[in-house]
Amino acid sequence: MRIGVLTGGGDCPGLNAVLRAVVRTAEKQYGSDVIGFRNGWRGLLEDDAMKLDRPLVNGLLTRGGTVLGSARVAPQRLRDGLGRMREVLEGHGVDVLIPIGGEGTLTAAAWLSSEGVPVVGVPKTIDNDIDGTDLTFGFDTAVSIATDMIDRLHTTAESHQRVLLVEVMGRHAGWIALNAGLAAGAHLTITPEEPFDIDEVCRLVTARFDRGHRHVIGVVSEGATPLPGTMPLRDGGVDEFGHRRFTGVAQQLGEEIERRTGKEVRTTVLGHVQRGGTPTSFDRVLATRFGLHATIAAHEEQFGQMVALRGTGITLFPLADAVAQLKTVPTDRLEETAAFTG
Repeated sequence: MRIGVLTGGGDCPGLNAVLRAVVRTAEKQYGSDVIGFRNGWRGLLEDDAMKLDRPLVNGLLTRGGTVLGSARVAPQRLRDGLGRMREVLEGHGVDVLIPIGGEGTLTAAAWLSSEGVPVVGVPKTIDNDIDGTDLTFGFDTAVSIATDMIDRLHTTAESHQRVLLVEVMGRHAGWIALNAGLAAGAHLTITPEEPFDIDEVCRLVTARFDRGHRHVIGVVSEGATPLPGTMPLRDGGVDEFGHRRFTGVAQQLGEEIERRTGKEVRTTVLGHVQRGGTPTSFDRVLATRFGLHATIAAHEEQFGQMVALRGTGITLFPLADAVAQLKTVPTDRLEETAAFTG
């Protein structure tokens, strides 16, 4: 068998560990070849391929990023290019494709699967918003980095009696903010799932200082929005991929808090530091297991599926179902933060 593999969307700690596991499993257990397509779907559309073998991947377990590179491709170009992808795969003698990526990548994988191309998906997103799997690799690393940064900010915020807002990744889902906020003892956690009330935020800030506390730490997802009509939020429009362009919600929220409460506010945007560098041990193990089981599923011809973590086991989940909706933070998980707010 010949396996094709690509890494799509944003880079993520653990991608290289998946590639390593796919190659080692394919070669050692099945005697199969692996070919990688550079820069995600773009590489498949442009026939930009490279051979992957064990000497190349043996040192990748702890390395962040992806040796294949990654790039985003507009959805319409993917739709229009399904026939071209099939031609390139057939030209390289690829029997099954293993695309590794988030919502956009797996949506394209589901389209390709519906066209009869053998596909086994691997979910990848630090936002942890892919349905059908309890966790995705990269998420634990992102939360660990965000938690460490917030831990460091507590002391400087307290020293200067400030409100300090930390903006973390999370376009539609607030999993990083929720978990990092709980882990680091944040006093406010604001996620995309529930629009925030600026009056309530300011009330909590004022009440905390009135009780004699010396600082406030708030964690804000980049995709958070205010209740309509409660405060202005600059509109950045949408990009070519249909994603809303963010305009710095934490900074704008901080300016509004400072204006209304008179408290000094500083904002820290963690940005891409959350998905760079070495993956945590948890993400290395999860990525390795995903790569292993995706390769097994490919050889067992269980196509149109995605590997998924359910409890402590790895199972398969239909690709079409995985991309039907995003996995956002449920209300009961948001309510768990109530005891630690303020």
